[in-house]
Amino acid sequence: MVTVQYYNRVFPCNEDQTVLEVLLENGQDVPHSCKMGVCVTCIMKAVDGDVPAKAQEGLRKSLAEQRHFLPCVCKPTTDMRIVNADLQDLFSPALVKDIEYLPRDICRIFLEPATPLYYHAGQFMNLRREDGLARSYSLASVPSLDDRLEFHIQRHEGGQMSNWILDDLKPGHHLGIQGPAGNSYYQPGSADRNILLIGNSTGLAPLIGIARDALSSGHAARIELYHGSRTVAGSYLDDQLRELESAHGNFHYTACISDELAPKGYRLGRADELAFSDHRDLKKWHVFLCGNPQMVSSARDRAVTAGAQIADIFTDPYELKDLRKTPRS
Repeated sequence: MVTVQYYNRVFPCNEDQTVLEVLLENGQDVPHSCKMGVCVTCIMKAVDGDVPAKAQEGLRKSLAEQRHFLPCVCKPTTDMRIVNADLQDLFSPALVKDIEYLPRDICRIFLEPATPLYYHAGQFMNLRREDGLARSYSLASVPSLDDRLEFHIQRHEGGQMSNWILDDLKPGHHLGIQGPAGNSYYQPGSADRNILLIGNSTGLAPLIGIARDALSSGHAARIELYHGSRTVAGSYLDDQLRELESAHGNFHYTACISDELAPKGYRLGRADELAFSDHRDLKKWHVFLCGNPQMVSSARDRAVTAGAQIADIFTDPYELKDLRKTPRS
C-alpha cells in the first residue's frame, strides 16, 4: 500500500485505487467530471513521487513536464505528494461575444479567446466560470471558417453550469477556457472515405463542425449526418443543415424524431437506429458518434458489427457528473 499526501493530509491508497477515488473517499472536495481521463477537469500537480505515464496521456507537453497529471486514471506505484493545479497554467480568458437562444432550452454561445487558439472542429474544451465551476463542451466552430469559438449548451435539470449559462451569462462577460482536447475530428487525407455522423440533442455541435470542416477541405466521398431529437423543435439547426445539403451534393442530412409524429422532411425513429438500418456495411467508413453516453456505447458496438474498424470510430459521449442522476436526452 502507498500513500497520497494532499496538502497536510495523508491517505492510504490500495493498488487498485485511483488518486481521485482516494480523495473523494476521504471527503476531499476536488473538481472532477467524467472520471475517465477525458475531460481534464480533475487535473492536479505532483510535488513528489512517480507519475504513471497513463496519468499524463493527452496532456500538453508543457503540462506533463511540469508534473501535472489526471488523478482519475492515476494508480500510484509510489507515495505521492500532490497539490491542486494552478488555474493560470490551465485556463486562459475568453470574451462572450454573443448568445443565441434557441427552442428546447438550447443556446449557442460565441467566444473570442484572448490569444490565438489552434484546434480541430469537433474537439471539446473546458469552460470555467469565476467561482471555479467547469464543464466540458464540444466545439461547433471550424477554425478555417469561423473567427469565434462556438458551443451549444442545453439546459439540464440540476445542471449548475447549463442553468447558469442560459439564465445569467451575458455578452461582455468572460469565461476561462482550457483545451482543446479529444480526437473526434475530421481526419486530413481521408477525402475518399465515406463519413457517417450520428448524434442526438446538442451532440450535433461537434458533428456540424466536422461536416463543415470536411466539406471546406474538399471531401469528395459521402457525408451522412443523422441527428436525433424527441420533437421537431429539438432539431434546432434544421434550416442550416438543409442549406448545407442543398449546397453540397455529397452531404446528406436526416432529421430523426422519436416522440411525436414526424412531419414531411423528418423521419420517425432514433438517429442511431435509422442510421444503421440505412447503412449495413461500414467497411472503410469513418464513423463519428456524439451525445448520450448510452447511445454512443451501443452505436460503437453496432458500427463494429457493420464492419467499421475500431480505429475509424470516433466518439464524444456527454459524460455527466455523478451528482446528476438524469442522463442527457
